[in-house]
Amino acid sequence: MNIRKLIQISKIISNIFSPFYAPMWAFLWMFFFSYLSMLPLQYKIFVITLAWVTMVFIPSSGINLFRVAMDWTHWQLSHREHRHLPYVVTVCSYAACLVIMTKLKVPMFIRGIVLSALVSQIICVVVNAWWKVSTHMVGMGGLVGALIAFSMLFYFNPIFLLCLLLILSGLVGTARMILRQHTLAQIFVGFGIGFACALTFVLITWLPS
Repeated sequence: MNIRKLIQISKIISNIFSPFYAPMWAFLWMFFFSYLSMLPLQYKIFVITLAWVTMVFIPSSGINLFRVAMDWTHWQLSHREHRHLPYVVTVCSYAACLVIMTKLKVPMFIRGIVLSALVSQIICVVVNAWWKVSTHMVGMGGLVGALIAFSMLFYFNPIFLLCLLLILSGLVGTARMILRQHTLAQIFVGFGIGFACALTFVLITWLPS
């Protein structure tokens, strides 16, 4: 396999596993593969649509508009010193999603996914002041952390899905390094941030009030 093809494959993997979509995968799993599948379909569609608009469409569109306005390439946008505003847009969008869900009295255990994603992004903002971490791996770590938390809450064996997610995490991390976006340390730290936030806040929000 030549270098050009390897880079193309890495770009495809990076696009498929965009960090914006990580919370959406968690929502889909919770609504369709747990006992929460008993919730009315209209309610599930409403929550997923709200999450998609505020956690995927708005931040990704805002970041792209900002990149175009600044006449930056995707490579330039990935520079640590250029990532502050994209992070702020993402944090504000996630916070808006959490506020709207709170106003609409969406159950706290559902809001836990949004809360974990919001806290992980805030941590990334702070760390980005002096060091760059992989938000792709934050998303993958969040999925692994959420899976383990769900397995503890719903009492199922997560080994198959866990192995699959770890393999996918390895592919995503490798792709990011091939594209020279991150070092190995930035990959591991990003994964750790996402994992810790998802595991902690998903479990906390399911505790009896």
